[in-house]
Amino acid sequence: MKTNELTRRRTFGIISHPDAGKTTLTEKLLLFGGAIHTAGAVKKNKIRKAATSDFMEIEKQRGISVATSVMGFEYNGYKVNILDTPGHKDFAEDTYRTLTAVDSVILVIDCAKGVEEQTRKLMNVCRMRNTPVIVFINKLDREGRNPFELLDELERELGIHTRPLTWPIGIGPQFQGVYNLFEQQLELFSPNKTTVPEDVLSIDDLASPLLDEHLGPASAAQLREDVHLIESAFESFDEGHYREGYLAPVFFGSAINNFGVKELLDTFVAIAPPPQPRETATRMVDPAEEAFSGFVFKIHANLDPNHRDRIAFCRVCSGRFERNTFYYHTRLDKELRFTNPTSFMANEKSIIEEAWPGDVVGLYDTGNFKIGDTLTAGEVLHFKGIPRFSPEIFRQVVNRNPFKSKQLDKGIRQLTDEGVAQLLIRDHGTAKIIGAVGELQFEVIQFRLLHEYGAQCDFQPMNVYKAFWFTSADDRQLERFLSLQNHHIAFDKDTLPVFLAEGTWSLRAAQEMFPEIDFHLTSEFKADPDAVQSIGQWGKS
Repeated sequence: MKTNELTRRRTFGIISHPDAGKTTLTEKLLLFGGAIHTAGAVKKNKIRKAATSDFMEIEKQRGISVATSVMGFEYNGYKVNILDTPGHKDFAEDTYRTLTAVDSVILVIDCAKGVEEQTRKLMNVCRMRNTPVIVFINKLDREGRNPFELLDELERELGIHTRPLTWPIGIGPQFQGVYNLFEQQLELFSPNKTTVPEDVLSIDDLASPLLDEHLGPASAAQLREDVHLIESAFESFDEGHYREGYLAPVFFGSAINNFGVKELLDTFVAIAPPPQPRETATRMVDPAEEAFSGFVFKIHANLDPNHRDRIAFCRVCSGRFERNTFYYHTRLDKELRFTNPTSFMANEKSIIEEAWPGDVVGLYDTGNFKIGDTLTAGEVLHFKGIPRFSPEIFRQVVNRNPFKSKQLDKGIRQLTDEGVAQLLIRDHGTAKIIGAVGELQFEVIQFRLLHEYGAQCDFQPMNVYKAFWFTSADDRQLERFLSLQNHHIAFDKDTLPVFLAEGTWSLRAAQEMFPEIDFHLTSEFKADPDAVQSIGQWGKS
């Protein structure tokens, strides 16, 4: 293994509550990284040019991200891989799966709104895996809250310790720029920049008269007072504490104006962890191992509507992935070869010859992959931590055009393979049930079925409270439960039985009647009970 290829990788996800500016920040990171040259800025009351990371037609129409985009670029000797996640709460499960494929996270906060509902839920998932988090407080060019109040709320609401590495000078109309505490530089703000800011001054002594000259005496005095308070009230930045997920560095800026982003990117590549070890059912896999291994965390059908392709997103965990090499698919117990593996720049793909730990490889798929599948150089491994969790809303599929039954069946199976929602089958395959976290998922499925498969359907509401996977050490009791509860049983895509509880009373009755049966909120039965409970509650409005 080439050590430098491992140590220079930085693979991270960007998460936020909707409308905090996550997709805009993603674009500006690409802009500063030289991966794109113009940004698709969002203009109020005008139709926006679609953001680089939003490639599905419904995303362009609705102005939201509903699928995870993968983007990679070179920056200052580092290979940066960004996984831009859905911000909308109805697609929380896709975001959770994506967080299993990253080594760190950037959390975007709106300076006017602070910590919001989705922010809390996403941070709960990060804490489950001790994922290192960097916070970017966005929209400083607009009226917002006091920065110290925001930091206090972050610590109180999210249960993390914070340490500012840049500090804003003013806010809204009075916003003048940021002081970089990490590099001891002053960066002056000019709105609507389309290139990298150049108004950067090295000021290693805040008593310097340069500060008063460029900011004015009042703003300079306020900055000195703020920095003194930061140094005395906040613990000093420690890279080890950040990588352990204990301490979150905080940056301030305005992504729409390309401001404060370069400091974030420069510091990120310097302190963020390289690819980390991954847990399997049998052992930990170290990224420095010679043998290749990786897992599929997302599947996307029809990335290019003109070619009806289906691509599995595979996170490389160890060794080197090579084109035209046979790899072992552990679930199917067979070897597969990939002649056209791809790397991504949103909807632009290019064929690659090799990939290293931390990289995400696109594998053209004819139906061999499911989310969570493992590829290796031959060893039987199964990477953990990619469970499905119980949906919140259940609808039965009703075909509106019997002449398109095959197209509907294919579309439903492919879209649920992607993880857009979950498919449950009952009545010997005649009834198809879609389980989702939010209503918007049904809208997306309907839209894509029509535009990508030519199939039309309706969704009939069902009286189901929650779905539970279930297991038992007593096979006879399991058979008895399946027989007596037959009308409440469906099967997931892996043919695992699922109990459809009509309410909490229904679950309690089943537990009392069958104490030998264990009910699970996720498909990964050996998950930590506290984590299972957290996941089960996540996504509720």
